[in-house]
Amino acid sequence: MARKTPPGGRKKPHGAVPDRETILRFIAEHPSRSSKRNIAKAFSVRGHDRVELKNLLRDLEDEGLLARRRKQLVRPGSLPPVTVLDITSRDDDGYLIARPAEWPEDGTVPPAVLLRHDRRSKGKSKPPSAGIGDRVLARIFTSDADTGPAYSARVMKMLDKQRGALLGVFRSMPGGGGRMDPIERRGKEIIIYDDRVGNAEDGDLVEVETDRSGRYGMLRGRVVSVIGSVASEKAISMIAIHAHGIPYTFPGTVIAEAEKAKPVSLGKREDWRDLPVVTIDPSDAKDHDDAVYAEADDNLENQGGVVVFVAIADVSHYVRPRSALDIEALKRGNSVYFPDRVVPMLPERISNDLCSLKEGVDRPALAVRMVYSAQGRKIGHTFHRVLMKSLARLSYAQAQAAIDGSPDGKTETLLDGVLQPLWNAYEVLGRGRDRRQPLELDIPEKKLRLNEDGTVDKVVIPERLGAHRLIEEFMIQANVAAAETLEKKHQPLIYRVHDAPSLAKQEALRDFLKTLDIPLAKGGQLRANSFNGVLAKARGKPYEVMVSEMVLRSQSQAVYSPDNLGHFGLNLMKYAHFTSPIRRYADLIVHRALVGSLNLGEGGITPEEEDALEEFAAEISTFERRAMAAERETVDRLIAHYLADRIGDDFDGRISGVTKVGLFVSLQQFGADGFIPVSTLGLDYYIYDEAHQALVGEKSGRGYRLGDSVEVRLAEAIPLAGSLRFEMLSEGRKLPTATRSFHKSKRGASRSDGARKKKRRGY
Repeated sequence: MARKTPPGGRKKPHGAVPDRETILRFIAEHPSRSSKRNIAKAFSVRGHDRVELKNLLRDLEDEGLLARRRKQLVRPGSLPPVTVLDITSRDDDGYLIARPAEWPEDGTVPPAVLLRHDRRSKGKSKPPSAGIGDRVLARIFTSDADTGPAYSARVMKMLDKQRGALLGVFRSMPGGGGRMDPIERRGKEIIIYDDRVGNAEDGDLVEVETDRSGRYGMLRGRVVSVIGSVASEKAISMIAIHAHGIPYTFPGTVIAEAEKAKPVSLGKREDWRDLPVVTIDPSDAKDHDDAVYAEADDNLENQGGVVVFVAIADVSHYVRPRSALDIEALKRGNSVYFPDRVVPMLPERISNDLCSLKEGVDRPALAVRMVYSAQGRKIGHTFHRVLMKSLARLSYAQAQAAIDGSPDGKTETLLDGVLQPLWNAYEVLGRGRDRRQPLELDIPEKKLRLNEDGTVDKVVIPERLGAHRLIEEFMIQANVAAAETLEKKHQPLIYRVHDAPSLAKQEALRDFLKTLDIPLAKGGQLRANSFNGVLAKARGKPYEVMVSEMVLRSQSQAVYSPDNLGHFGLNLMKYAHFTSPIRRYADLIVHRALVGSLNLGEGGITPEEEDALEEFAAEISTFERRAMAAERETVDRLIAHYLADRIGDDFDGRISGVTKVGLFVSLQQFGADGFIPVSTLGLDYYIYDEAHQALVGEKSGRGYRLGDSVEVRLAEAIPLAGSLRFEMLSEGRKLPTATRSFHKSKRGASRSDGARKKKRRGY
């Protein structure tokens, strides 16, 4: 019987390897069948020809024509099979158009996706109806149409229905009533009549519900809630909460379910209440989901070895699959942390009470016991469902001070029996970490300290202590143990994956480092310690901070996935989030998987959850990005509000970003970033040098480069937008001749290309 022609390609002789164009076309048309195995199967490639196919696919990856996503090969920039989409508009035929909710901030425009409806769907399988403004989880298909969006999609699940209330600033009018100025750029002004103002006063941040309006004129609405004065910090964080659609109030059914929960008794749990575990957290922490303890291993065959205990709050006992608590937790995905408030994933009854490992109180936990050799190699580990009692609640600074020789009344009694063994174990684990060589990119994190009225007092950079690193390493090891156990049990799970930098980002970084005479290994040889070598060469140099930021920008975004890609930054093959189930839904899924696969009692993962892991991973990855954006924007708005009274003041700053349209300048004192348009730099013509990350004056040869220290003047501050605009006061420095000649030749080539195009078009 004659063989069929391979999909997407011409008929090939048995076993022949298809050409490059055929492979690329096949992957574009069949994104869900683009693993190496499926490609070989589709084209009947067998035996030794598989090696040739493997080499060809690797060449396409090295050239940037293909990228790896989980186990599939994809065209760079393509969408994954399951994606979270925001519905933005309709096309001329009335079909809904959506764009991915999660998209790299690299200047590229997110692709449009046409939402299609399967008319054959009936009953329970009928897809949910969606409209403009909704957020959905959808399965992605490559479009066969010659025109229109490159993708189509079928809605799998509604994530967020369009919100009826709009957020804005109320402006009162002399004759009564007022209007609402929208906080969103594309929002519309809304008229509010006197009898619909409620308690709103001029300058208040309000939520407004629109009424039906006539055919002409402005929208009309009514104030449904007053958030507070727009000048208050509370209002500023609410802007981000509303703009990103973050759920911030718990439904009554969720609160009721949480209030019904009771403390856990010992039952069938192991009794660990005599184990002197302690919690070590920030001084202002309200929930404590991890406790630690360590001791020397008494096994004579493991001289110098240590045993490390990590106990994590047993959230899976209280939050059962498909309960009201569970549905709401998945809707949030994670807790969101603002300078003045926390929007928790779980109600306080669970997060701050029953699942918080409080000092001296019995609490349920899922714990792991890990044994290490004196060289820091793990010998083995076991998981246990326990009842524990924290011996002490300590802050990072408190624990570190005790180790450094300044214990207080509380830590003095813990120093020899608890704290010193912890630090001894950390030293042992450090030997394994040194051998593993993860990415050592330690960029300080700024923190806002607020006054009682919610305004910014100052910006501080908390000291990075050994206590921070100790807890971080213990948590990493517990996460690794969770992934290893579940893989050994063949239990599906959600991994925390971090892919290697894309080839495009590698090349951009490599070109930049060449200007500093710092080499970077090529593609296949690139490892986390390759970047450590780069950072070491820059240490102590004027460009140290600049190199650190460029290395950070080159890294891929860590995400959640049911397929294991490993963790590039940590240099780990198996990694899953296990240690923060109070604030991350991914950790809760891992807890349920451990409970179920190890037969540790009730609350294990269900078959329905196992089938939905791909959907869960897509949702919570998007929600994580949402939280990060909201937190960042709130800080930007707060600082812009703080600096709004200092227009015209001069500041010392550092260039933190260079683009063809201008410079981003960071004020280290405030943790603020502002922009300087290239048109305001002077009379010279400035050209963007991507390789050197610089703007160079064509005539003067002077310019500005990433990392330069500069003096700037604050020209504008827009608190609601969180934006600052500066004027440059520092004169540009002389840049290398090679940089200027590169630009002149590049600009000349550009002009020539433009002239040739005009000639061809008959201009």
